[in-house]
Amino acid sequence: MDLQIQGKRALVTGSTAGIGFAIASALAREGATVVLNGRDAARVAQAVQRLQASVPQAQVSGIAADITTAAGCAQLAQASAGVQILVNNFGIFDPQPFEAIGDDAWQRFFDANVMSGVRLTRALLPAMQATGWGRVVFINSESGVNPPTEMIHYGMSKAAQLSISRGLAQHCAGTGVTVNAVLPGPTRTEGVEAFLAKLAADQGVDVDEAERRFFREARPTSLVKRFVDPSEVAALVAYVCSPLSAATTGAALRVDGGVLSSMC
Repeated sequence: MDLQIQGKRALVTGSTAGIGFAIASALAREGATVVLNGRDAARVAQAVQRLQASVPQAQVSGIAADITTAAGCAQLAQASAGVQILVNNFGIFDPQPFEAIGDDAWQRFFDANVMSGVRLTRALLPAMQATGWGRVVFINSESGVNPPTEMIHYGMSKAAQLSISRGLAQHCAGTGVTVNAVLPGPTRTEGVEAFLAKLAADQGVDVDEAERRFFREARPTSLVKRFVDPSEVAALVAYVCSPLSAATTGAALRVDGGVLSSMC
C-alpha cells in the first residue's frame, strides 16, 4: 500500500532505538524525509547510519537534544522547523514502589513524558495549521488506560498525555491536522530484551520460558501471549501519519496485543 507520504518531513523523538527507530524506519521506507532525535550525539549519528544502511534510499538526518528540558525542546523545534509529521515518541519509565517515588521523580516524569510533547507540538503545530495539513502522534501506552501498580508515576504521565492528545485534536478541528495517540502494549525493545535475560537468569530458565511466565503471571490478559515487535507498532503509526488516515483523529489506537480487556 502506498501511504502517500513521499517527500513529507517527519520528526520522531527518542528514535535512536526501539519503537522510535522502528517508526522512523517505516516512515523512511515510505519515502518521508526523517529527522531522528536522541540525547546523545554519538548514538544519534549511529542511528542515522543504521537507518541509511537498512533503507538505502532514506533521506535522514539527526538532531541531538535533551527534550526533558524546555531549552532542549526549543533547540529541537528550531532545528526541525517545517516538519509536517511529528511523532512524540520519547518517554521514560522506571518501576518503583509508590512510597519510594519522591517529588523530583514525579516532576521528572511529567517533564519527560508530558511536557516534551506539549512543548514540541506547541512550537511546530502553527506551521502545519497554516499549510492545512499535518500529523501529530503521541506514542502512549496501555498504561495510560490501565495504570501500572509498579510505576504509578508513569501511568499518571501517560494518562495526562491521552488527555492532551484528545484536546489537541479538538483544537485542530477543521484545519487538516490530525492528532492521535497510539497505545503499544509490552513491546520487545532493547530494554525488554535485557529485562527478559535477567528474569530468565533469576528464575533459572531459558528466555522463552521466562517470556511465557511473564505473560502467564504479569500480563495474563494478553491475547497474543508474546511481546509486540516494534515494527508492528511502527506499521500502525505510519498509517496514522499518512493522508489515508484523514478521518482518524482524536483517537486512542491500540497495538497492545489485547492486554486491555475493555471493548473501547
